[in-house]
Amino acid sequence: MAFFNKVGTMLRHSISGQSTLGGQTSMFNAIRCMSTKLYIGGLSYGINDESLKEAFSNFGDVEFAKVIVDRDSGRSRGFGFVNFHNEESANAALSAMNGQELNGRNIQVSYAQERAPRAGFGNSGGYGGGNSGGYGGGYGGGSGGY
Repeated sequence: MAFFNKVGTMLRHSISGQSTLGGQTSMFNAIRCMSTKLYIGGLSYGINDESLKEAFSNFGDVEFAKVIVDRDSGRSRGFGFVNFHNEESANAALSAMNGQELNGRNIQVSYAQERAPRAGFGNSGGYGGGNSGGYGGGYGGGSGGY
């Protein structure tokens, strides 16, 4: 409950006395700045969860660090996430590490964005897409597969 009170107070202070459009932008920035989860891009393929956590632990308590790997090959996809216990640590890490070299590669650090909802099963059909199924949705304009 205290967390939501803090968020509400920050949002009220950030949008007070501003136009509607400016208030929305300001509100977004206030929420974004409170993030403790960072996106780390451009990672070397040799980086694993533990080495990523170690690289960012100088800036505060790291809750977790996760390098995203390909599900088929098990090899790193070159990006990951680091979550801190507080906003100050996340801000310090973002400022200090963005554009810096880690294991021979310059990394990009930014606030993690929520992933957009993806379509569930049954909505996309075959190679042709749509709700018509099959390879391209069949011939003759009807629904159903080939």
